[in-house]
Amino acid sequence: MAEDTPNTNCMCLSGEPYAMCCRRFHSGTPEAATAEQLMRSRYSAFVLLDGPYLLRTWHPDKAPANLDLDPDLQWRRLDIVSISRGGPLDVQGTVEFKAWFRHGSERGTHHEVSRFVRENGRWFYLDGEVLA
Repeated sequence: MAEDTPNTNCMCLSGEPYAMCCRRFHSGTPEAATAEQLMRSRYSAFVLLDGPYLLRTWHPDKAPANLDLDPDLQWRRLDIVSISRGGPLDVQGTVEFKAWFRHGSERGTHHEVSRFVRENGRWFYLDGEVLA
């Protein structure tokens, strides 16, 4: 995303401006209220190469020691396939998604079912199952 103006659409394709959508989570307040919000904000963080946010929202028991993001990998589109639980009153949830990418001349899709847990009122990405 080249510039962040009040009318710039969020890269998670929620239909909301970035400032009202994922940017507020990236800046740290408020925390995502649902697993889907966290999933969308993590996708946007991948687009923006925001490794610190990704590590901050990864469950501490599952997070890698470091994260090496490829600046040549361009995330193009996010499709939410299904959501199971993960609401404001739940403690776990799953989000199935497809993320479309371009890497050089290669184009592809990352299809995953991500698991999320909420601890002390805060959602974390736990892990995911990559689907064919």
